[in-house]
Amino acid sequence: MTISAEERLEWWHEVRFGMFIHWGLYASLAGEWKGEKIKGIGEWIMRNAKIPVDQYEPLADAFNPVKFDADEWTEIAKQAGMKYLVITAKHHDGFCMFDSPSNPYNIVNRTPFKRDPMKELAEACAKRGIKMCFYYSQALDWHAEGGAGHWDEIGDGKDWLSYARPPEDFRKYLDDVVKPNLRELLSNYGPIGLIWFDTPVMINKEQSEELRDFVHALQPECLVSGRVGHDVGDYGSLGDNEHPAGRVEGAWETPATLNDTWGFKTDDHNWKSLDYLLDLLVNCASKGVNYLLNVGPTAEGIIPQPSVDLLKQVGEWMERNGEAITGTQASPFPSDPAWGRITMKGETLYLLVKQWPAGELRLPGLRNEVRGARVLGNPDAEVAPRRDGDFLCVALPAEAPETIVSVVALNIVGEPDVEQMLIQDGACPVALPMHLAKVAGPVSVRNDGCTAGWHDTDSRATWTFRAQTPGDYAVEVVTRGNKVNTERFGNHDLSITIAGNTVAATAGIKDMDMSDAAPWTQYPRSPMGIVSISDAGEHTLKLVADRIDAEAANGLKLLAVELTLVTV
Repeated sequence: MTISAEERLEWWHEVRFGMFIHWGLYASLAGEWKGEKIKGIGEWIMRNAKIPVDQYEPLADAFNPVKFDADEWTEIAKQAGMKYLVITAKHHDGFCMFDSPSNPYNIVNRTPFKRDPMKELAEACAKRGIKMCFYYSQALDWHAEGGAGHWDEIGDGKDWLSYARPPEDFRKYLDDVVKPNLRELLSNYGPIGLIWFDTPVMINKEQSEELRDFVHALQPECLVSGRVGHDVGDYGSLGDNEHPAGRVEGAWETPATLNDTWGFKTDDHNWKSLDYLLDLLVNCASKGVNYLLNVGPTAEGIIPQPSVDLLKQVGEWMERNGEAITGTQASPFPSDPAWGRITMKGETLYLLVKQWPAGELRLPGLRNEVRGARVLGNPDAEVAPRRDGDFLCVALPAEAPETIVSVVALNIVGEPDVEQMLIQDGACPVALPMHLAKVAGPVSVRNDGCTAGWHDTDSRATWTFRAQTPGDYAVEVVTRGNKVNTERFGNHDLSITIAGNTVAATAGIKDMDMSDAAPWTQYPRSPMGIVSISDAGEHTLKLVADRIDAEAANGLKLLAVELTLVTV
């Protein structure tokens, strides 16, 4: 059977929202080893607590998740509006959470549970129209000999942190452990939506391609995640909990957590707010990125109640507004409006409004004729679109139908035709994000909108935008840094030129909050000076680095330039 990459991705682009499940032996430790709370995420406790194989392996003898209910888990996912489910069939601890004839270290053979939860979940997913998918750690394996990161005698002592393995040993691991496991997962559980590989570490490109092709040979429609390594997967994976900054080309996904850990920990009560979860959901959808949200069940097989409660609230919002998420494409607009986010489906634009206006919503650069508009959750609402120069203005009811994100559906004539130049809205600030800059030099812009590789003074970034209001503007540069590793980010001397004005100043960690209560990762705003824009119309802003901090290993981590009107 031959299938194109586009055909393989059709279902994946439609679903947009899925459930991730991290569940394994580590749940029985719940973040604690020998009476000590172990720092770090729950599923990494074997490594973080440096637990030898012969002490970790016996955890299987007592693992008995008698409260596991596949129908309950999949019903939670369905009610949340999730359309696919990815569960850890084998994580880095090497324990198979499925019946593996090739590997006796599995939940059926080694535990008193004696059941195959993957089989039960596959059946429950099929009943509810949810795509069944597997997470599989293809390289990092702390249990199997030959796996990257396996406990090993090196030199004068044990180097638990070593990932390196002799190539011949890793080759044997791929042939004797990984491939037999993948054959079982792709042969015994019906149609599988995707294999979510993770942490490629020492795997080489040829081996990544080999695993991708192996999966496709067994199930041609099954996707392979980008974390198989070397960018050879069917789709890409953003960083954990990463917000995409702008429209992302190709197929991408953000894996995210409900608290700090992925696997269950008894002392992690740092639950995300509903506001945060919906913000990431609509932001991902507006960039064409799937959202894979994790739960970490207990050793008994229970999804923690705070997770259930949060997903129920997300599901209630999805019940009313899900048409603005499921089956949609990324926003056709070059940047996000200040009031929220935008998705599209055919000839409908969905305006996902986080800041409900007192009066009307302003949409820049839309050239299409508008047939009509409606407010989701308020079918009787009167919505009146009108034109105002470069803007489409939509008069809305005084009250928002939702407390966090409300949705206005705009029916237009034809495919969206949108001006791709940034347009200032009256006297509002002008935000110039890096993902919309034209960059010269060896600098790249990551999907999270931050620069990488800016270590020289020859590179530059330029933006072109349409100013609406002449006047004096205060210029700020937004960078990224970490207060724990300030030396990696440093301070850099920058110059900005626009409309015949040049301002210069130092930007970087000097403007970070170093107090104990401040977050580790910050986005400091560095004032650059005042520039005068004497006339409305098209303008180009150029940023160059006059000096890059030579001691800063990460170089200039630039996110945006912003101009705020101070006088007219």
